[in-house]
Formats: sequence, structure tokens, C-alpha cells
Amino acid sequence: MPSVTIKTASGKAAGTVELAADMFGVQPNVPVMHQAVTAQLAHRRSGTQSTRTRAEVRGGGRKPYKQKGTGNARQGSIRAPHYSGGGITHAPKPRSYTQKVNKKVVRLALRSALSDRANEGRILVIDSWGLDTPSTKSAAAALKALGVDRKTLVVVSRDDVAAIKSFRNLPDVQIIEAGELNAYDVLCNDWIVFTSATLPTAGAAPVEAAPAAAAATTVKKAALKSEAVVADEPVVVAAPVADDTAAPAQAFAAVDADGTADDAPIDFGPGSAAPTADGSAPEGFTIKGNADSMLYHLPDGRWYDATVAEVWFDTEAAAKAAGFTKAGARKAAAATDAEDAE
Repeated sequence: MPSVTIKTASGKAAGTVELAADMFGVQPNVPVMHQAVTAQLAHRRSGTQSTRTRAEVRGGGRKPYKQKGTGNARQGSIRAPHYSGGGITHAPKPRSYTQKVNKKVVRLALRSALSDRANEGRILVIDSWGLDTPSTKSAAAALKALGVDRKTLVVVSRDDVAAIKSFRNLPDVQIIEAGELNAYDVLCNDWIVFTSATLPTAGAAPVEAAPAAAAATTVKKAALKSEAVVADEPVVVAAPVADDTAAPAQAFAAVDADGTADDAPIDFGPGSAAPTADGSAPEGFTIKGNADSMLYHLPDGRWYDATVAEVWFDTEAAAKAAGFTKAGARKAAAATDAEDAE
């Protein structure tokens, strides 16, 4: 296994460390590094260029002169590509230049780049920078003590704010976090300087996952699950109860647009019940009510089985007393009004 000397910020030796063989001791694979670098550079392209074809430029709506008798070549429009002010042939349009690269290829490219720098003896490891406050002068002095005089990639920890602010003003120094280490930045620099905390170990993944990814996914799922309204009016939702017995009207609560529940319960009046924990109908209640559309569905209705009951009623009279309308009644009333109008 290759080994390097650990140095202090003043350039003195502070021991040795063995580099991970699977990160710094592999045979550099030039085609893989080329593929990874090409894909990374292609991904940087915005792909927003756009020029106009002959169908998009202005003018040229009529034939410039008659087809025959002039002695000139026939022309159909002065906006053809060979005319000044005409359209562009095969005009570039917005597109994505992203190239798909497998994760294993990206990791092998990084290992190959690190191994190439290790073979040249251009991997340095420092115990710590010892910077309590940002100081560009101290950072430059530390690099000079290490014998670094060319383009240098300094790998820092995310929480090492003093080192980040100290090195960012040096023209020949590039700062990168350990989780963002990649083959392109390694190959663009002559020296790679790690600290003991950022030095890759055996089997370490070259790219760390974003810590907020799982939380963002959870928040997105919660947002999709909740039925929020854009208006300020509260949405009526049903709170499930623990048993299968009919729940009183106090089990319903109002939810504001910000997702918080009001303390005041919603009373649908007598003859109403909250849904049970398993989603089945409470005993004696067969009519489903949808609090969002304010429609109720009878067991023989078309959408009865597809409707999730947010409130149950025992009779149609109880549903109508609570302000609900029978599903399909509005459509039937509209059709009747249209017939009367004719």
C-alpha cells in the first residue's frame, strides 16, 4: 500500500499514513477518466442557444420575382438560408447535453485520477490547518511550508469554515469539500492536499448523499397526501376513531390552509358519524359524505364504491340537514333547466 508522510501546517513531519489501496493504488484507466471528464464538462453546458430557421424569420412572404423569363435562378423567398437576413440551416435549438455515466464509472475515474497523482508523489496529507480565524496570509504560508508552488486542490471538511475562508482568495488554490471530490478537479490540479479528516479510506464512497434528500422526500410525500386548499377557508376532514362504533359529531375538526387544525369542532348534526379506523361503515350508517365537494352518495349510486367517506349519515334527511347535496342532483337540475329554457 502507498504511504505518505503526515505534515503539520509548518511543514514538519508528524508521522506517516498508509493510503487506501482501492483509492490510491489502482491502475489509472485513461478511457474511463476521459468519459467522466467529458460528461462533466457537457453537463455544464446550459443548452439554451437558439437561432431561427427560414420558417421563423420575419418577411419573405411572397415570391421575389416570377419563375421564368428573368434569366436568374428560381427563388421562392428572400428569407432562404443563402439570402442575407434569411434563416439558418439546421439551426441550433435548446437541448440538453447531459450524458449518462454509471456510478461505477464515476468512482473508477476518481480512483484512477487519485492513483495517478499518488504515482507522481503529489498527494499531501496534513494533520490540521490550525486556523482558528480566517487568515489568507497563514494559508499561503502553510502551502509554502509544504512545498506547494503550483495549482493545488485543497480538500476541506464542510464545517472547517476558517480554512475555507482562508484559501478561497489564493489564485492558484481550488477548495473542494470531501463529499464533492471528482476526477475532473483532481486532474485539473497538480497537487492534492488532504487533512487527516478528509483523507479517503478503504471502501469509502467518493460522493456522499445529500443529508436533506430523505427529509425532502418525506416532506413531498406529506404534501401530496394532504388535501390542502388554496383559499383561506378551512377544509373539513374526518378524524378516525379507535373502534368501529359511531363517533359523535365532535370527532370532526377544521384544518386551515397552513395545515394546522382548529380547536373548534365541526358539527354535522344528528344522524352523522365519523369513519371507523378500518374504513368500514359504522353500524346503522350507509350513506357516504364527501366534505370537500359537500356531496353524499347512496349505496346504489354510481360513485359509491369509489368514494372515501369523510362522514357517514344514517338517512338522506340527515345529510341534507348538514348541507350536503345528493351526487348527480346538480347535473340533473341543470339538464331540467336546459329543457325548460328550450
